[in-house]
Amino acid sequence: MTVAGVHELFTVGLGPSSSHTVGPMVAARAFAARLAESGDLTRISRVQVDLLGSLGATGRGHGTDHAVILGLAGEDPAVLEPADGRRIIARVGATGALDLLGEHPVAFDPDTDIALHPRLRPERHPNALRLRALDPDGGAVAERTYYSVGGGFVVDEQDHPVRGRRAPATTVPYPFTTGAELLRRTASTGLPISTVMRRNELAAHTDDELTDHLRRVWQVMRECVARGLSTRGTLPGGLGVRRRAADLHARLTDGRADWAVAAVDRVSAWAIAVNEENAAGGRVVTAPTNGAAGVVPAVLHHFVHHVAADTPPVRRADAVERFLLTAGAIGGIIKAGASISGAEVGCQGEVGSACAMAAAGLCEVLGGTPEQVENAAEIALEHHLGLTCDPVAGLVQIPCIERNAVAAVTAIQAAQLSLNGDGTHRVCLDTAIRTMRETGADMSTKYKETAEGGLALNVVAC
Repeated sequence: MTVAGVHELFTVGLGPSSSHTVGPMVAARAFAARLAESGDLTRISRVQVDLLGSLGATGRGHGTDHAVILGLAGEDPAVLEPADGRRIIARVGATGALDLLGEHPVAFDPDTDIALHPRLRPERHPNALRLRALDPDGGAVAERTYYSVGGGFVVDEQDHPVRGRRAPATTVPYPFTTGAELLRRTASTGLPISTVMRRNELAAHTDDELTDHLRRVWQVMRECVARGLSTRGTLPGGLGVRRRAADLHARLTDGRADWAVAAVDRVSAWAIAVNEENAAGGRVVTAPTNGAAGVVPAVLHHFVHHVAADTPPVRRADAVERFLLTAGAIGGIIKAGASISGAEVGCQGEVGSACAMAAAGLCEVLGGTPEQVENAAEIALEHHLGLTCDPVAGLVQIPCIERNAVAAVTAIQAAQLSLNGDGTHRVCLDTAIRTMRETGADMSTKYKETAEGGLALNVVAC
């Protein structure tokens, strides 16, 4: 057994949330596809959707209702253009009709056919959606429940993966599910973490497939940053949050920024750019979630533009792949030992995980040993323990956007602290992960992506 791979942890999708937007879209598309496979598609006259638990609590703010519509229409979050998605949503709202898989029309009223049930919290996972397909007489033709378990990962009611798990039959050369196991693999082979991860990935994918995926991930990250740095205006949702990345970038490029803090401001600008794009429903890479999507690309931009700027392109491209593979190994260990879902463990599982992944990736490409890489991940995660997920108005904006910028800077500091040591430390990564899992279990539900406590209440009260 081994951890989730980079194909699962780094996926291309649409904002604002991997668990509340990407996952439900994947689930709804899978439901419609099952209807087609069973020959029942043309019998359907209506589809009804129940959003349960956390999906019901913040579904509107996170775009879950729109995601379900797009999934039923057969759209894939990895390739759907945001503008095309908006046109589909507008057409359904105007006509009261939806084309299942883009081919079979059914009546659909988003206000009545999508029901929110925030108080119904399933034991399996707090992010659940139930879909029912009805015939012209109102009889149920099919019904299925799906769980969006974080990062776009989706399983059905039998725990069968819909998206995001390595095939069970895949045997990898260096299996690991914990930090300790990973370090034993590197010690016995003399390989760095990135190579261990790469060889495991090659058990399920060809070398070309793996390279293409990693290059695609980096390309989408760069495009997302570029869009965020060039777009001004106000984010959707009603809070009136002004986009800041473009103005911050302008100050950095025209010399107005204080040189002493310019490096920090650049990292912040890159992270904010990504998360403003995410909040606006743009295309991002889940890393490992949409809410934490800005941390890894910001730190990777820091490495490429400040550390490896004079490195030959081929070597720089290789370093980017090693960064992502190392980050993926750490993300997989965290997911296996705890969670990357804000609805399960709070934001420590999202931004905390992303910070650990980024710190580990940076540490390796800066020449860190496996022990130093593990230490960097532990430092980053340790200092996010207990972090709550309490988005104001249920939107992935406050405090989410700034939180990514702070975590990106923390990741760089964690890598540097580790590199200044020899990898020896008292608290190991596995202990931090176990602590995160236990803290998440103890954490009140109102602090886990429900917008029922913390800033979500106090900002409104001010």
